Amino acid sequence: MTIEGKTVLVTGANRGIGQALVGEALSRGAKRVYAGTRQPLAHPDGRVTPLTLDVTSAAQIQAAAGRVGSLDLLINNAGLALYDDLSDRAALERHLAVNLFGTYGVTQAFLPLLIASRGAVVNNLSLNAFAPLPVIPAYSVSKAAAFSLTQSLRALLAGQGVSVHAVLTGPTDTDMNRGLDIPKAPAESVARAIFDGVELGEEDIFPDPMSQSLAEGWRGGAVKAFECQLAALADAEPVPS
Repeated sequence: MTIEGKTVLVTGANRGIGQALVGEALSRGAKRVYAGTRQPLAHPDGRVTPLTLDVTSAAQIQAAAGRVGSLDLLINNAGLALYDDLSDRAALERHLAVNLFGTYGVTQAFLPLLIASRGAVVNNLSLNAFAPLPVIPAYSVSKAAAFSLTQSLRALLAGQGVSVHAVLTGPTDTDMNRGLDIPKAPAESVARAIFDGVELGEEDIFPDPMSQSLAEGWRGGAVKAFECQLAALADAEPVPS
């Protein structure tokens, strides 16, 4: 896929990586960019159409889907990360509501448009899908679940012409990571790498220096090979009973 002339939807588009993704899509010549945010958003570029979109609200998801006539690329970027210690079930449920079920709900709502365009889904996840960060375990659990969702959708939708990409993002210089005293990649460079990965057809995108250090090991590893082996079963003929 090339972004030029395409219609793109970005959730969580008001700041951080989401804001950078909107800007990068415009710079690559996107025809229309739908910017999903919980609060009203004004943008100077006429190609940007704001959408009120809280990914935990089924009503807002359906209303947003009704406003979009066609779609080539859905980027599920909206996310939540709070400090916790897994002692509070409500904190875990809150993370799952945004990072897992929000991604699921938005994808399902826009899937008919993506099938029609033979488009793509991009789920912005985290390296914590691979290994949890102890200070944000509920976030890590939700991102691991969202990664499994991404892999499952990838296998199930391939036959309908929809590609599904996982973005395994490392520390990025955003409000979400402001309290972490570690090297962070600029949001703009992460956004560029995400679109580069989509245009190159990479199933799993590693968009920053920390994540790139794991990319070769992941892509050539036994776990990725096992994912591909199981995904092939999606096209297998059912066994007669």
